[in-house]
Amino acid sequence: MNQADLKILFVCMGNICRSTTAEAVFSQKMAQQNLQHKVKIDSAGTHNFSPDAPPDERSQAHARKRGYDLSHLRARPVIERDFEEFDLLLTMDWDNRALLEARCPAQHLHKIRGLAEFLQTTHAPVIPDPYFGGSQGFEHVLDLIEEASEGLLKFVTHKTQVSTQ
Repeated sequence: MNQADLKILFVCMGNICRSTTAEAVFSQKMAQQNLQHKVKIDSAGTHNFSPDAPPDERSQAHARKRGYDLSHLRARPVIERDFEEFDLLLTMDWDNRALLEARCPAQHLHKIRGLAEFLQTTHAPVIPDPYFGGSQGFEHVLDLIEEASEGLLKFVTHKTQVSTQ
């Protein structure tokens, strides 16, 4: 892969539901805009509950219904190098954010933001964890991630245009 203009890491707790969903959704949106060569994305978890495990079956099933493939993704924990390597570390909720901020070197704290900050019309402070809920929770997470991905796409488009001028 060529040197990307921007590097984004999506972060949730176990890297098997929300962050992998965000990675797949945003990856597809970037491909539709032919931006995949300008932005490197990945996902990770604040906890190493399921190292190298595929995304939760429910996340995969709900995403598949909307045309997103999560099957190739594997869980991994956030590692120290991520704070330096990535330009944005987008957390799904306040707990994820607090855990990242506690581990992050001071010079990289400005890189940590919430994915919900990129929501266009929905007013939600976080992308909630659907793990212990039913189908509606996974659908709601997909709705939020799709909307936030549109806002993030606008941000990325602006950021990459500015960096090439």
